[in-house]
Amino acid sequence: MRDIRAKDIDVVVLCGGLGSRLNSVVDDRPKSMAEINDRPFLDILIDYVARYGFTRFILCTGFKGDFIRRYYETKRSELVFLISEEKIPLGTAGAVKNAESFIESDTFIVLNGDSLCEIDIKDFLSFHIRKKALISIVLTTIKNSMDFGVVRLDKDQKIIGFSEKVIMHGDDLVNTGIYFFDRKILKEIPSGEKRSLEHDIFPGILDKGIYGYVTEKKLLDIGTPERLEIAKEYLRGTKK
Repeated sequence: MRDIRAKDIDVVVLCGGLGSRLNSVVDDRPKSMAEINDRPFLDILIDYVARYGFTRFILCTGFKGDFIRRYYETKRSELVFLISEEKIPLGTAGAVKNAESFIESDTFIVLNGDSLCEIDIKDFLSFHIRKKALISIVLTTIKNSMDFGVVRLDKDQKIIGFSEKVIMHGDDLVNTGIYFFDRKILKEIPSGEKRSLEHDIFPGILDKGIYGYVTEKKLLDIGTPERLEIAKEYLRGTKK
């Protein structure tokens, strides 16, 4: 197994979404900066990742990105924060490609900035290395939601298909928005164009080695007012 240490791996956080469904309760900032018990959600996400030894965070900003830039440029921390700014909306894949010049590590982790699933990231990294994967995706089960596509695995945990927003059953696996990427994935994404990882990139490269890491951990997603309240309750007492 290759010796890859967390401190040598870049963390790319996608926090450029419009957050239109959250506008009724969060309209002055990006949704990743929504207050969760007096803390920005993005801070809670970063603290969770940093516990595993990651130190270099590339924040992919778009909508109201200056809010994130001001906060992290003035934040006192031992962590390193770099801002990759979108001039136009580029989607999840376009945002990763836009950050290419900041990404130094051959393996890097990508996370959605508006969701949290508290897996053991070191175990996930071991899985990614063991499978010699181009991409590894954290999968979990979720009930009664049309906002998530179902992911299908073979017996070796290789992903063989995606079904977007279908009627789900209790044991269906969904994408949590946490990935390990081999740097070669960047060659698959066009520059300066709006592209989605889930819809435009992954389905076309299934034969190149995309694997699913299955967890039973809860997925928190703050994309709607109702889910934001669930996250506040779940994370109540999270310390600064």
